[in-house]
Amino acid sequence: MTHLLEARMEHLDEICAIDQEVIGDYSRSEYLRTAIYEKRCIIQQTEKGIGGFLIFTNDFFENCFISLVIVKPSERRMGIATALLAFYIEMAATPKIFSSTNQSNTSMHKVFETAGFIKSGCIENLDEGDPEIIYVKYK
Repeated sequence: MTHLLEARMEHLDEICAIDQEVIGDYSRSEYLRTAIYEKRCIIQQTEKGIGGFLIFTNDFFENCFISLVIVKPSERRMGIATALLAFYIEMAATPKIFSSTNQSNTSMHKVFETAGFIKSGCIENLDEGDPEIIYVKYK
């Protein structure tokens, strides 16, 4: 059985391990710890463990912003990212929810489109040669 729920500190090590598997290091450990402590992290959990997580903020020009969606590589293409987005959209405190991904991240572009997000703009110069594409979803 799959559950979507707010992450707790007891989930931190597993969340950090998934993040390390995806990005190759533990550089975001403190960021992840803070998000869990501030109740801004949602996980998808099964009997096997955490399949993915989502980090959000509520202060993006007075709108909600999904800052990170990570799915365990062995659990990809199973609808976890889409489920995390849908769960967060239901609970979001503002009528518009923003997020972003690098132009090169074709998988995440497909996830956003499947979840009903639309392109809203781009930001140059965050990652050299790979603009950040901004998306918005209206509730």
